[in-house]
Amino acid sequence: MAKSDFNKGGKRRSRTSQKGFQRKPFSKKSAPSSRPQKNRTSNPDEIRLNRYIANAGICSRREADTYIAAGNVSVNGKVVTEMGYKVKRSDDVRFDGRKLNPEKKEYVLLNKPKNFITTTNDEKGRRTVMELVSSASKSRLLPVGRLDRNTTGLLLFTNDGDLTTKLTHPRHGVRKMYQVTLDNNLSMSDLHKIEEGLELEDGPVQVDDVSYIQGAPKKEIGVVIHSGRNRIVRRIFEHLGYNVIKLDRVVFAGLTKKDLPRGHWRHLTEQEVINLKIIK
Repeated sequence: MAKSDFNKGGKRRSRTSQKGFQRKPFSKKSAPSSRPQKNRTSNPDEIRLNRYIANAGICSRREADTYIAAGNVSVNGKVVTEMGYKVKRSDDVRFDGRKLNPEKKEYVLLNKPKNFITTTNDEKGRRTVMELVSSASKSRLLPVGRLDRNTTGLLLFTNDGDLTTKLTHPRHGVRKMYQVTLDNNLSMSDLHKIEEGLELEDGPVQVDDVSYIQGAPKKEIGVVIHSGRNRIVRRIFEHLGYNVIKLDRVVFAGLTKKDLPRGHWRHLTEQEVINLKIIK
């Protein structure tokens, strides 16, 4: 015990705070209870308004408080500026007049293996990609676009309808990179034909880039394309007389397969979601 804890008479000093106030000793009545306090009763059907807005993908909870205070949010037709206000999931909540969906947005990336079809169910009983991501979320996630049964690689799932529309609409030109394995070496003349653009039965097609894969046989080709037409990569090479042995999507909208083994999935990072949403 430190010497300064005693006065000249040898009596122990009372501890004081920095401001000079003596600490009040705990009594039986004032001593803090070790038993947990009971939680206030709450309605499980209600959710804080800022969380509702954050779950809808508008902004963070902290930012939502700012928008609420500024009068940007209405509930059932009335503007709400009260902090901590709670709403029911059935309420009509609007942000700048736009109705919100309170379901939390989720984004799951799958490295699809062969022999799975991209659909939510199949009448023929074939295996679907939904089996592979069934444990990823309790929400109903849907695939963004399609991959053929025998095509492998990146496939995104989400319940964010606005983002799905953006990533699949041709106007946004979302780039996808494929690694293609052909039955024969691709000739230089055919490579140039693909570069210049081809006329298929359903119209012209233009790739963003095509090249031999460095250090690999000339039957290994890299293709970057933004077209979302059905089986477009396979049809490009079939048009020139080649059979596609393997087709693997290695990049989708800036997302890659790094550290994602075949048949596995992962949730997107916050930064990856931001990057997808700023695609114009």
